[in-house]
Amino acid sequence: MKHELQRVISGKSEVRHGAAIQAAASYLKRSQGASKLVKNSKLYKKQETEVLKAYISNNNWWFPDVVIENYISEGAEQKVYLKDSRTVLKLNDAIYYNSWEDYLNNLLLHNYFFPDTAYELLGFYNQDDIIFAVVAQPFVKATEKTDLEGVKKFMHSNGFLNTKNNDYYNPDLCIILEDLHDENVLSENGVLQFIDTVFFIQEGFYV
Repeated sequence: MKHELQRVISGKSEVRHGAAIQAAASYLKRSQGASKLVKNSKLYKKQETEVLKAYISNNNWWFPDVVIENYISEGAEQKVYLKDSRTVLKLNDAIYYNSWEDYLNNLLLHNYFFPDTAYELLGFYNQDDIIFAVVAQPFVKATEKTDLEGVKKFMHSNGFLNTKNNDYYNPDLCIILEDLHDENVLSENGVLQFIDTVFFIQEGFYV
């Protein structure tokens, strides 16, 4: 599985709604390849954001105005809007990540593991000089309260160990998955639906 995930991250293997995400991630990786800045520095992400802006403009990928009346909710990392009865739009400024590339990799990992709630990258939105990725995702309506012990069992059966609270780690894949609380994992007719995930790739992933 690790080899397949490496191919997805590198853009060599397909994943649901992955083409646009892989294209943007590959562009950032190529553009920043010669940078001498440390990836987890604020200056690196600032530089990367300027590169991303140019990519968005060159590809006519700026998203039109978001309909404020369709606002549903927001958290620390994103704002959620109802697109229609079957789809939501999420605006994410990648605040949880050291780089935009890491955020895009998170989308690819989510779409690999949870294709039923796959993100589709529609473009980017500029609000008060803050860049947001705009992704569409199927609307999930919870029909019962999420059993977090059930989430733990499900994750464990797929190789993810509970490290603390609602955070998990897969030692074979060297992937962290955080924040799987009952607002990010919904239960719909007895089926767990992962709607908000926070994946982090660790150094051993590429070994």
